[in-house]
Amino acid sequence: MKKFFAPALMALMAVPLAACGGDGDDALAERAEEQGEANAEAAEAMGANEAVVEGIEDNAEDRADAIDDSDVDTDDLTEAQQNAMVNGN
Repeated sequence: MKKFFAPALMALMAVPLAACGGDGDDALAERAEEQGEANAEAAEAMGANEAVVEGIEDNAEDRADAIDDSDVDTDDLTEAQQNAMVNGN
């Protein structure tokens, strides 16, 4: 039982650390993905074909992944800088 308990305890202690990263980058990444989905829906409503809509969604997902991977501290960014990251500018 001890052989199982120690690794399980270590795994439980490591879970909160795995969630750590840049301050606010997860929320900013989520904003980027949501913005991309909104842009894709708008493009579709305006008659864009499926390839264009998927391209917009893929671009937003890639941007969200890049934001999340950057571990940026959003407290160090201005609102304009955050918006630029979300919108891919």
